[in-house]
Amino acid sequence: MPGHMIPPRQVPKDDDGYFEQMTKAIFRSGFSWKVIENKWPHFVEAFDRFSVERVAAYNVDDIERLLSDEGIVRNGRKVEATVWNARKMLALRAEHGSFRAYLEAMRGKPYPEVSKQLQQDFEHLGRTGAFVFLYTVGEEVPSWEDR
Repeated sequence: MPGHMIPPRQVPKDDDGYFEQMTKAIFRSGFSWKVIENKWPHFVEAFDRFSVERVAAYNVDDIERLLSDEGIVRNGRKVEATVWNARKMLALRAEHGSFRAYLEAMRGKPYPEVSKQLQQDFEHLGRTGAFVFLYTVGEEVPSWEDR
């Protein structure tokens, strides 16, 4: 990934881990990856350790709390997308049993289809964010140049 720190590849142990990696991919988009990396420990605390259930239950007060938190990147659209994405992840877990099972159901499909599906299912996850997310969680992706 030219011009960026290459994130480590690791399959998350649970849905919260997938949710955290997706959120990190979204917040990295359009920002210095180094800034996001440096602020990430505070993100983890601010977003309840990326508990899908807790973040899905966030309300307007929680969003306002996050938007006033100087320890994170206070991008309103990305903060709201994080809450929406937690709710979507819960819905996919109800349908597939786990987020990992949702991803496994797409294995074997061409990468462009998988990327497009993720972009349709999740808010503020663009083409590059989908690539970075899939890469970091250990899914098959094409080379950076071929994506």
